[in-house]
Amino acid sequence: MLEQYAPILMLLAAVMGFALFNIGLSELVGRRRRAVGKEAAYECGMGSYGTNARLRLSIHFYLVAVLFILFDVEVLLLVPWAVAAKGFGEAGVGMHVFGCVAAFLIVLEVGLAYVWAKGGLTWDR
Repeated sequence: MLEQYAPILMLLAAVMGFALFNIGLSELVGRRRRAVGKEAAYECGMGSYGTNARLRLSIHFYLVAVLFILFDVEVLLLVPWAVAAKGFGEAGVGMHVFGCVAAFLIVLEVGLAYVWAKGGLTWDR
């Protein structure tokens, strides 16, 4: 059983060795330049100021994140379907599966058209 996993383990060892070698080499050879900007905390592109911990953020950031997750999940569902599409056709359920996927895509496209019409994809609001 170990012979089956030997190539994967060898590749994993080679990748880990390469990564550790590069990290060690950059520590030994690389320059160390200290600067105020490098040591400052960076979070979400906004500089920290004041003592107000409850800063109001635009809802647009969250809308973009939810839309990204929605269409990312769409791609995650379409790729395995595209890989297995030939097998569905050979099994005789190809048109049924295609109809289900088409309905899924139509629902997502209607949602995209709605968000587009409402201006949810314009960044400078």
